Amino acid sequence: MSVAMSEHHDITHLLTPFFDRQLIIPFLEFLSGKEIYKEEHILKAKTELLMGTKMVDAVLEIYDSIGKKSPEELLEKKQAIIAEYMEREQAISKVVAAIKKLQEEEDINLDLETLHRELQEDAVDAVHELYHYGKLQYDTGNYQQAIQFLELYGALAPSSDKYSMSVIWGTMACHILNQTTQRPPIPLQSLQQRTWLIHWGLFVYFNHPKGRDLLIDHCLVSDQQYLNAIQTQCPHILRYLSVAVIANKRRRNVMKDLVKIIEQESYAYKDPITEFVSCLFVDYDFDGAQRKLKECEAVITNDFFSTACTEDFMENARLFIFEIFCRIHQVISIEMLAEKLNMVPDQAEQWIVNLIRDARMDAKIDSQKGHVLMGTVDVSVYQQVLDKVRGLMFRTQVLCNNLEKLAESKSDSFGAAWTSDHF
Repeated sequence: MSVAMSEHHDITHLLTPFFDRQLIIPFLEFLSGKEIYKEEHILKAKTELLMGTKMVDAVLEIYDSIGKKSPEELLEKKQAIIAEYMEREQAISKVVAAIKKLQEEEDINLDLETLHRELQEDAVDAVHELYHYGKLQYDTGNYQQAIQFLELYGALAPSSDKYSMSVIWGTMACHILNQTTQRPPIPLQSLQQRTWLIHWGLFVYFNHPKGRDLLIDHCLVSDQQYLNAIQTQCPHILRYLSVAVIANKRRRNVMKDLVKIIEQESYAYKDPITEFVSCLFVDYDFDGAQRKLKECEAVITNDFFSTACTEDFMENARLFIFEIFCRIHQVISIEMLAEKLNMVPDQAEQWIVNLIRDARMDAKIDSQKGHVLMGTVDVSVYQQVLDKVRGLMFRTQVLCNNLEKLAESKSDSFGAAWTSDHF
């Protein structure tokens, strides 16, 4: 695929609005090694991103690398940050000392009330200083230190505190950037919050051993709200959902749901990966699927999140192609398959034998004629019933939950109206 085509299929511009500045920097470093964009453009974008943070040393390193003199305002900003560090450290010294003293004592639960008695002053303001210091550490790129102070704030501050939600997202960002990814319990009450979590979760989904299963479960199986967020806010996530399903041999059972969603959202988003799914599972266009598969390899290789899935995706995509091809043809030429697979006929024959065995297809190989003879398999009524009712329990549960939420909302609105009328 040409550089222009790779740039056309790059969706970094669609992803970055949902990320914090620090989370975008790894994207730029990844793209720098792919030669899709000019290096000076990437350095400019990286400099602009870092200027919005307090990572001044990183900006100074960029100026040194390109042989330019650092602007005076940048050096002044560095001095201001150093002064802020000293001020924040002085502000938290008393509360940190009190926390250490309480932690050394036995049979004492460290909470806001205990800290208030120890400080003999308003502990809420002291805990807020922990938040400000943790945020400063995050802004300057000291993520491990930021985690310590933000989690300490989270343990002491009430959940209704004004900084609570910021601390949850900040802690998650620190874990992602520190590559100690954890998913905190975020109360996702809004569509926008779920959209952000889907994007931030990509760092986990494509770096954790069971991450692709998590992506499929969250967006296709367990929670309709995540799927609604994808369909209304970010249909480009269908790229990663498609990669996760195709690259995962154990999750073929959700392919029908994926195909349905891709077809519904094809007007809003499409790329070689979603087009490959449409060609193969909707149009049964095998030549088109082969062409799209070549594009898919280039797209996935140049994608920040899915690049590690390239080998699994290509292997399983080819399996899908030939399994479906074998199911709709009665006689297949081994030589023709070998040509499509870029194999010699003997090697292709062995590959087909393994494919037939793994897919449990009713087929025979005529080595003399060089043909694969496919048998016909009638799906039993029992299997058809199983296919129809599969997932019915989950859909029923979702329906019950939605009805409960609707009933609760109506009850609350009735109670509020009754109260306003009588008091």
